[in-house]
Amino acid sequence: MRCPFCGESDTQVKDSRPTDDGSAIRRRRFCSACGQRFTTVERVQLRELVVLKADGRRAAFDRDKLARSIRVALNKRPVDEERQERIVNGIVRKLEASGDSEIKSEQIGEAVMDALKAVDAVAYVRFASVYRDFREARDFEEFLGGMDGAPLATEKHGDD
Repeated sequence: MRCPFCGESDTQVKDSRPTDDGSAIRRRRFCSACGQRFTTVERVQLRELVVLKADGRRAAFDRDKLARSIRVALNKRPVDEERQERIVNGIVRKLEASGDSEIKSEQIGEAVMDALKAVDAVAYVRFASVYRDFREARDFEEFLGGMDGAPLATEKHGDD
């Protein structure tokens, strides 16, 4: 593993431990050349996923992009980082277990919406507004009015 600070390839693992949900290994590393420490994360990858974009392009699946979009939707919501990581892991496992190495971008978007709907109503609407490209207040009204009436999840916090 190359040092992200100096590019040296001789780095040493100082500590390894599983993540809380056991889906990855965190490794603390030390660079013998510059003395910097850094962390790497190792995950099981069942298959290389390719995303089929709406315009026909293909792109390598980017787990970090998925995690960022979920973090943005959940920004300032009462959902801790560990739960966010479990959401991302669940979506990735679902996509990998589908048996297809090529996944439509719509399939990923719908998986995120399903996961967010079960966790936090505000995050669900935030993500939907970007994913569905809402341009006017009427778009929100139509989206919320067209929901199936199923209750949306809201995390309890404080003295609730």
